[in-house]
Amino acid sequence: MNGGPSGFANAPVIRTFIIASALFTIFFGIQGRYNRLGLSYQDIFGKPRLWKLITSIFAFSSTPELMFGVFLLYYFRVFERQIGSNKYSVFITFSILISLLFEVLSIAILKDPAVILVTPGPYGLIFASFVPFFFDIPVSTRFRVAGFHFSDKSFIYLAGLQLLLSSWKKSLLPGMCGILAGSLYRLNVFYIRKAKFPEFIASSFSRISLPSMGSPRSASTRNAVGTMPSYPARQMERNYPAPVQSVPEPTEGSISTLVSMGFDRDSARQALVQARNDVNVATNILLEAQTHQ
Repeated sequence: MNGGPSGFANAPVIRTFIIASALFTIFFGIQGRYNRLGLSYQDIFGKPRLWKLITSIFAFSSTPELMFGVFLLYYFRVFERQIGSNKYSVFITFSILISLLFEVLSIAILKDPAVILVTPGPYGLIFASFVPFFFDIPVSTRFRVAGFHFSDKSFIYLAGLQLLLSSWKKSLLPGMCGILAGSLYRLNVFYIRKAKFPEFIASSFSRISLPSMGSPRSASTRNAVGTMPSYPARQMERNYPAPVQSVPEPTEGSISTLVSMGFDRDSARQALVQARNDVNVATNILLEAQTHQ
C-alpha cells in the first residue's frame, strides 16, 4: 500500500489542518487546560460556549491521542491527492460539520449535564476518512502472525482502534459520528461529492501553510521529467520518453494502487513504465499531468 510521494507534496490542505491541530493541542497542554476541553450538555444547551465547539474540531485532549491522530491524518493525505485539494476541502468541511451535528444530537438525547460526553479532537474527519480507506484502498500485502491473518491495511485499522477507544465512551461517540459522516459523503448526499469551493479558497492553503517537506527524490524527479500538458497516455509518451533499457511489465498491485487514487488504468500503466515501476515517481507523473490539464 503506497500513499504516493512522501511528505506533504500535493497535500497542502491536510498539512495546514495537521499544523492547526498540533498548535491547538500544544497551546492547551501548556496551559494545563486539557480537562476543560470536550463537549457536555451544559456547554451546548446550558451556558453555550462557542469556543468549545471550535477547539473540539482541532485540539486533542492528550499527547498520545495527538500522536495517533496526526499519524492517521498524515496517512489519509492520499485522499487529497486522489480527489484534489479543492474537493478535499469540501470533504473536510462536510465531515466536520455533519459529525459535529451528530455529536450535538447525541448529547441532546443523553442529557447528562454533569459529564463531558465527547472528547475533543478531529475525530469526525479521521473516522470519516476510514470509509474511503475501507472501500477504495486495495490490500497489496498479506501476511500471518501467530496464526492470524493481517494485511498492510491492518496497521491503519489498529491505530484507528487505539484512537477510537482512547477515552472509551467519550472518544467512541465522536468516532462513530465521523463514520456516519463519511458514509453520507460516500453516498453522495446532496451531491456533495461534486461540490467545490471557489478556487481562491482552496488555493489559499498553499500560501498560508509551511513549505512542503516532500522527499528530495520526488522533487528531483519532478524537475527532471518536466511538466505534462495533458493527461492521456499518448501525451505521457511524448513528454516522458521511454527508457532505453527494457522495463518489466508493471505489476497488477502497482497498477491497482494508482487506480485506487483515482487515475485511469491505462495512464497508470504508462506512468509506471515511464517511472520504471516506481510507484512514487509514477504518482508524480500522473499528478503533474492533472495539474497541467
